Amino acid sequence: MNRTTKGKRETGSKAKLVVSGRRTKPKRTRDRFAKKQALIRAALGLFASRGYEVATTREIAASAGCAEGLIHRYFNGKAGLLAAMIEHRVSKDVPDFSHPLRPAANLADEFLQLVDREVERTWENRDFLRVCIPRAMVDPSVGSVINKAFLSGRAKAISTRLQHHESCLTLSHDAMEVLAHAVGMLGLVFGFVRPVLLGHDRLGAKKMAAAVARILVGSPAVSVVADRSPLSGKSPSLIFS
Repeated sequence: MNRTTKGKRETGSKAKLVVSGRRTKPKRTRDRFAKKQALIRAALGLFASRGYEVATTREIAASAGCAEGLIHRYFNGKAGLLAAMIEHRVSKDVPDFSHPLRPAANLADEFLQLVDREVERTWENRDFLRVCIPRAMVDPSVGSVINKAFLSGRAKAISTRLQHHESCLTLSHDAMEVLAHAVGMLGLVFGFVRPVLLGHDRLGAKKMAAAVARILVGSPAVSVVADRSPLSGKSPSLIFS
């Protein structure tokens, strides 16, 4: 074989690894990633339907179409798989309300649509919460994850949206934080606790969330009163009318 032929073969071999100017991942790496994702999805389904303690690694592997030994190789057992499942879910959650939710005309309508969105979002994540909430009772670190993913982690983004309305300009940081957290709490209560834990009608729970939100913001008008007395030592308070 001459050098020219050999060089062409080497060049052709390298070219197979390049797609649109970027090198593709080796097949083994892609297979590993796909199998890990399959195991995480299977674990979520079985942990939610059967419970973390009851679901076995054999069942999870069978549901994912993988060998049971991969759970121990990739995640160091069921506890590691649970941690990976939680990390995967939290990493997918991006608290961005810029799209496709359009800003409302006023604070009251903004609050109502944010609550409606959080109720829907929480309902969509009901399997994740079915797994995590029971575990949070025995593992405080899981509770911290729920707080980060469903409450405090999103409160900042919610607060940013609310601040675009003039009605919020006179609110203190603490008052704004309370209002933002209220969105997340209403989402959790009416998107998960009532329809999933208590078995209430989901659409009925959603309508109730909207009714409570209207009461909180006093739709259609919001009156914000700030107590600016230097002697009171109190944060500005919200009076909804």
